Amino acid sequence: MTIKVLPVSGEQTDLLGAVVALGDRYTKWLGLLTPPAYRAAAEEGGLLVAVEGEKVVGYALFGLPKRNTHVRLAHLCVAEAHRDKGIARRLIQAIRERHPERLGIRARCRRDYDLSGMWTSLGFVPLGEGLGRGRDQETLDTWWLGLGHQDLFAEVQSDALLVVTVDHSVFAGLRGNGTASDVEDSRALEAGWLADLIELAFTPQLLHDVRDVADRTTRQHQRAGLPSLRQITPAPDTVAARHKELLAAVEKNLPELPLDAKVRSRLKYVAETSCAGLQILVTRDPALARLSDVAWDIAGVKVVAPSVVTLHVDELRQAQLYRPKDLLGTALSAGEVAPGGEGELVAFFDQADSDNGSAFQERLKDFANDQTLWRRELLRDGEGRPVALYVWALDGRNLNVPLLRTATHPLEESLARQLLLMLKRLGRDRKAQAIRITDPFLSPVARAAAGADGFTEQSGDLVALLVDVCGSAAEVSAAATGIASRLGLAVPELHAGLPAEVASTAERAWWPAQIIDSKLPSFSVPIEPRWSAELFDLPTMLVPRDEVLGISRSMSTTARRATGVRASLPAFSGT
Repeated sequence: MTIKVLPVSGEQTDLLGAVVALGDRYTKWLGLLTPPAYRAAAEEGGLLVAVEGEKVVGYALFGLPKRNTHVRLAHLCVAEAHRDKGIARRLIQAIRERHPERLGIRARCRRDYDLSGMWTSLGFVPLGEGLGRGRDQETLDTWWLGLGHQDLFAEVQSDALLVVTVDHSVFAGLRGNGTASDVEDSRALEAGWLADLIELAFTPQLLHDVRDVADRTTRQHQRAGLPSLRQITPAPDTVAARHKELLAAVEKNLPELPLDAKVRSRLKYVAETSCAGLQILVTRDPALARLSDVAWDIAGVKVVAPSVVTLHVDELRQAQLYRPKDLLGTALSAGEVAPGGEGELVAFFDQADSDNGSAFQERLKDFANDQTLWRRELLRDGEGRPVALYVWALDGRNLNVPLLRTATHPLEESLARQLLLMLKRLGRDRKAQAIRITDPFLSPVARAAAGADGFTEQSGDLVALLVDVCGSAAEVSAAATGIASRLGLAVPELHAGLPAEVASTAERAWWPAQIIDSKLPSFSVPIEPRWSAELFDLPTMLVPRDEVLGISRSMSTTARRATGVRASLPAFSGT
């Protein structure tokens, strides 16, 4: 029969009686609650029942404190014969739907009941603990399910050069737990010279691992250290999907490795890091390090030791010091949107009635405060005026772009096309396999440029494949098909001997793909350094060049579209 979740009012005596009877059957775990207490909860809108036919098979009893902003869950009960049917999940979901204005749902549960698996499966995370009021002074875990709201204590965008997540093996070392070598290895991440270069973050799985520490004193000591790290909570549904992909990959590639609870929890760190838009997970756990290939192949996450991070940060710092600020040798400059600077951009990128003024400004601010670490990047012309704006984050093998705008400018069309190429290069450099643009308010110029650059529409989004293969048509086609199938897309099959025009179109759509057995000829043209500098900014010039040349896609691309010929220059390959 169909299970329905219904609210119970104080006048529905039959339903109330059935709920009381069900609760009395499980007083050993729920605690004794008198019938008047059930009635009071119902009258205040705090009682939901799960009904199968005419029978009550579960209920949720909760309070709505007037001075607090959360839901206080007192009872969550499902009849034993009806468990494993998703009834508890439906009751929790019903609470979420009825009280979306609340910050979250809070529950307390005896630690010795060993129900952490149930709470975790429902999306709750352990936040703390306390002692019960009974004679045995039992330990009660506090479980929390956030409802997606930002609060006054939400983290702002990081100013660090690199944000990395840590697992419990590293966090325990940071708190002084483990051997002297373990502690020293972990605390290297807190060295003074790294203060402005690296920020340590943790995801929900760390809360579960801290909760599972057996010794109460050690557990409390570790919990006290959590506020010193940045907390990141990616969307649970996205994490669950990525976790499933990782489990399938381990089962296929490491069949000798049992998918026990420990392996699953280690892969949860990888999934959460990926879905937060981060690429580095730091561990001292050899078992997690063993999963590094799967983590990189499926989620785009590098699993590394603390010592590797310190070396990596130093390399990034050096690159940051010498990175040029100009764009392709023109007066155009690139940089991140400064916190508080969102207001000035409204006049330049206000492009739709439902996305104008304060709405656009607030949406841009939300990216800075979101749990996903979005990069908000802005291009300005020589006079300092904003001409292009885009926001991106890496999610495993996808480069997500929720906002991409071009301002009205004499070079707007060229800028739009160059931005798309920049995004493709960005994705390729980070081993992404696809770019997904989800901005619902793309300008007509940007949308037209995306269509010409191989982006296809999928459920309102614009998606492009990044096929990083140089090989035969069959090899390029196989790689594209593999990526497309993961995204739910269909792509044409390519064969040897493709006409030059078809090969050129395929290479453009699936950039950086190169098809070596088509009828598109290749040749090399030597160019004197001074012409290489003026046309392609190689080597760097002493004086700026014309902006039209600077932001145009490569000259060989223009020639190929007109003549169906691939031209290769000394410092370039393919297009």
